[in-house]
Amino acid sequence: GSSGEKCDFETDLCKAFNELNLQPGWIRRNGQSGVGPPYSDHNGNDSAYFLSLSSEMRFSSATLRTNVFLPTDEEHVCQITFHYWIGRTSGTLMVGLQKHSEDNITNIWQDSGEWQNQWKANTITINSAEKYEV
Repeated sequence: GSSGEKCDFETDLCKAFNELNLQPGWIRRNGQSGVGPPYSDHNGNDSAYFLSLSSEMRFSSATLRTNVFLPTDEEHVCQITFHYWIGRTSGTLMVGLQKHSEDNITNIWQDSGEWQNQWKANTITINSAEKYEV
């Protein structure tokens, strides 16, 4: 959203997500958790938390849904910047947009991880004349 709040998962799932929106398969962990790479966050901090897919989810998919965002307009553009890591077990990370009048989710960005085992950053800009979730 336009207010520019940061979400770092240090204490909780931030305002953007709530517990109900964390599907089975997603875990909040840090690099010291012994789960495997990544062993630090995008800043190289091994005690900083991030969200990760558990290894049991290797062949299936899991979704993270944001809370509802208000419509965008000329003054209120929504830009979401996020850091992500795709490991060796190749998967696809997708960002979808669901407007409240629509049942379907529109895929607005994806990456299948050609640059594996390193953190990457991406910014997406969202325009929606109605309330939406990402």
